[in-house]
Amino acid sequence: MMSTIGWVGLGNMGRPMTANLVKAGHTVNGYDLVPEAVAAAAEHGVNPVNSIAEAVAGADIVFTMLPKGEHARTAYLEPDGVLANADTKTLLVDSSTIDFDSARVLHAEAAKAGFRLVDGPVSGGVTGAEAGTLTFMLGGADADVEEARPFIEAMAGNIFHAGGDAAGQAAKIVNNMMLSISLQGVVEGAVLAERFGLDPKVFYDIAKVSSGDSWPLRTWYPVPGVTTTSAANNDFKPGFATALMHKDVGLALAGAETQGVDLPAAALVHAQLQKLMDEDLGGLDTTALIKNIDPNAEGLPK
Repeated sequence: MMSTIGWVGLGNMGRPMTANLVKAGHTVNGYDLVPEAVAAAAEHGVNPVNSIAEAVAGADIVFTMLPKGEHARTAYLEPDGVLANADTKTLLVDSSTIDFDSARVLHAEAAKAGFRLVDGPVSGGVTGAEAGTLTFMLGGADADVEEARPFIEAMAGNIFHAGGDAAGQAAKIVNNMMLSISLQGVVEGAVLAERFGLDPKVFYDIAKVSSGDSWPLRTWYPVPGVTTTSAANNDFKPGFATALMHKDVGLALAGAETQGVDLPAAALVHAQLQKLMDEDLGGLDTTALIKNIDPNAEGLPK
């Protein structure tokens, strides 16, 4: 059934996600604070609007895709935001990746205002958003998750109901923390293998069928010409930007502090990502972590 969808946040992820909803036959009313982002989304069939109130008006479901917890809180809780302007019959889905505490606040405030809300962060980056193969991790009541599912299917390769309120955010934060730790091992291994004189492709072929195998090894190996999906083939232009990974690992560390958990490996990787941020390299792909091990790594912008 074709529906009217309100969408808030048309950045690098929101833009291709809404394009897939339009392709599926839905009407998408899209809003972003950046006019250029709205114009770019309009080129792919999104109906551009000038406010959150216009985006949510008459919507069957509303999605938000925003950078940080403070942006999500503003979009939902301010007088010109979602809760003040949407119909309480409208299902709300926040697909931003935000801190666990903010996600719980959004659930609580939505419920207080008479709304149903699902937290639904995604994994798969811009490439997955464009291909419609994102993994959605959903937190909320069973009935609400099932109501959201048909809309999400146009954007997803995998859909998981992680649990109750904020469970989707918890799953996303932990998953990306694990990804970053695995990636740190891959960039260190890639440099050490090269210094030992191993051919990168030969070592890659060995590792991917051995105990050193991992998703970032197979998908993001940080040496040009080894695997076709690596950002190293394209001057480390971001599929998953360093700044975003820095944020996500920071969310894991913040959450771990509230839960009384020590995460030494995550802290190490966060410090490595911080080095890149300090050099104004947050716009490079996360695999640019190899620069901290080998400043002259092939493929890095000079």
